[in-house]
Amino acid sequence: METKREHKQPPRAAEPAELIWGKNPVTELLRSGSGADTLLLADSLEPRAAGYYTALARQAGAVVKRVPAGKLQKLCGTADHQGVALRCTPIRYAELEDLLALAESRGEPPFLVLCDGIEDPHNLGAIIRSAFLCGAHGVVIPRRGSAGVTGTVMKASAGAAARLPVARVANLAEAIRALKQRNIFVYCADLDGQTPQRTDLRGAVALVLGSEGRGPAALTRKLCDGVVTLEMAAPDGGVDSYNVSVAAGILLYDIMLRRKNG
Repeated sequence: METKREHKQPPRAAEPAELIWGKNPVTELLRSGSGADTLLLADSLEPRAAGYYTALARQAGAVVKRVPAGKLQKLCGTADHQGVALRCTPIRYAELEDLLALAESRGEPPFLVLCDGIEDPHNLGAIIRSAFLCGAHGVVIPRRGSAGVTGTVMKASAGAAARLPVARVANLAEAIRALKQRNIFVYCADLDGQTPQRTDLRGAVALVLGSEGRGPAALTRKLCDGVVTLEMAAPDGGVDSYNVSVAAGILLYDIMLRRKNG
């Protein structure tokens, strides 16, 4: 009598390691201990710097390998690696509740940044960097239609993406609704809104930044409590808006000042 064969599920493949490069991003990742695996140091890196990164790697439990500078350039896909790169497990995204819990633990009103379809990793990295420096409790990105936190994002953020929680949500509109239920005022940066001077950006606030081409989606804008617009001295010069990461830096700095001054 034949017996049925057992069909075992094939083992899940391990997630591919991320390669992060550049002195600041690698330093921040090693200090944070965020899944550091293998530190790659160019053989041309001066001994003092190599010793510094080797010590950080040992503290983080990472293996250290010296590689030819040419090979490191091929691995990173750029000559802008500054002689150091780090293989690490992919970033662990936070939950929206984690960001709110962080604000509560600090005794501060929530201050969040929501990215609605930011596709350029350099822009996303720059936004995360500004958010971190201006005291935000985290950045929220959608799972689809947006850049994730990659090596390029980590490099553009100067390592801030290793220190500031980034939440990835299935539906940005639902995230906005959830924040509003928590009495957090949500504003989006877009044209045809009020200037920052005429907008109350104090207290519990979330700033939505739209995609590079179309800005915030129609539903996103509709759900927001208000629209904030940056004035331009040359509105008829053929350029109709600021770069999204530049606008983010200006607005986030403005929010930081208001929070400091009450």
